Amino acid sequence: MGYNIPMMIDYTELIGLSLKRIKNTKETFVRSADKKINWNSRLIGIKGARGSGKTTLLLQHLKNNHMDLIVSGKALFVSLDNIWFSKNSLLDLAESFSKNGGKILYLDEVHRYEDWPIYLKNIYDDYPELQVVFAGSSLLHILDARADLSRRAVMYNMQGLSFREFLNLKTGNDFGELSLEEILLEHTKHTLDICGKVRPFEYFDEYLKTGYYPFFMEGLDSYYMKLEETVNMILDVELPLLRKIEIAYVPKIKKLLAIIAESSPFMLNVSKLAGAMELNRTTLLSYLKSLTDAKLIASLFKDLKTVSSLQKPDKIFLENTNLMYLYQGKKVDEGNIRETFLLNQLSYNQTVEFSKTSDFFVNDTYTIECGGKSKTGEQIKTLENAFVAADGIEIGSGSKIPLWLFGFLY
Repeated sequence: MGYNIPMMIDYTELIGLSLKRIKNTKETFVRSADKKINWNSRLIGIKGARGSGKTTLLLQHLKNNHMDLIVSGKALFVSLDNIWFSKNSLLDLAESFSKNGGKILYLDEVHRYEDWPIYLKNIYDDYPELQVVFAGSSLLHILDARADLSRRAVMYNMQGLSFREFLNLKTGNDFGELSLEEILLEHTKHTLDICGKVRPFEYFDEYLKTGYYPFFMEGLDSYYMKLEETVNMILDVELPLLRKIEIAYVPKIKKLLAIIAESSPFMLNVSKLAGAMELNRTTLLSYLKSLTDAKLIASLFKDLKTVSSLQKPDKIFLENTNLMYLYQGKKVDEGNIRETFLLNQLSYNQTVEFSKTSDFFVNDTYTIECGGKSKTGEQIKTLENAFVAADGIEIGSGSKIPLWLFGFLY
């Protein structure tokens, strides 16, 4: 998409769509991410996996905080995959919006607009009166050599629902987040408080199966169909668009994901897997990196400080438990579900590494072993700062902590 000389254009159609989408947005549940974002920054970027709720977050924030500006035409929500942009430039929109008194411009699906980093850099530099908030794929790369946004944009990552958020949504409670230290060292106090208001196990299994992606609120009958569509959209559209992977090789990536899904989590044998996939080592590792960035798998390394872009992961998981049920159905292994849940919830705000002596080594300090309610700490008894995350218990004691409570980390 080439550059046009900015000029006054008619974007009435976009204003109408913006008003309609904002007015139709429900406010019954707002993600906790809304409170973590510094909404006063001039250029804000929100990236996350498709289906994680980025669009709803933008619409809700506009509705709850800028309805006066929306009505007066000074705040605008625009999806950059709109056909309007086939004949009009984003720079044209910014120019006309600014001249008409515009103040706040929210841009969704930014990755669908060619050369978007350059356009955002120009808007940031040329229209200081505009605040721009953009959202897009977890594959977004802002360190574009032609338009380095890293010094301009404040970036935030958005993950699927935590168990805490799911519990609040389902029960109407307002449970707050807990730090890792609060969970590890004060878990009895917090579990007593939570269990005095809800019974976590009434909701935990549902969360593991269908509670990670907010679109479960649209109905469970079509949940896995929508989830499969989401995965295919990432593989068929976002990877070729943002990782420059040729369409002809997408079936290879789908096969790779299917192999991982069938036996995840698993220890990676690069030579064996590359042979089965008929890929060389470098290509295989680049595909694994792309699937990790796309939030379809989670790669675990034994030393994050020395990880290179094409280093072999020590263990690979699906990114969340809902994906496990999508691919494995009733064949899902209970132990694997536990580990996948724990890694997913830990990974949002913690550094998690592969451990030879336990399941996870967290923040260079804590060893966490995952298991069922009969799991003991025998395996890790000689280690300092070692804990057991046990499924099937509402309240723990000592270093044995209910697994579900780690769902309160974000």
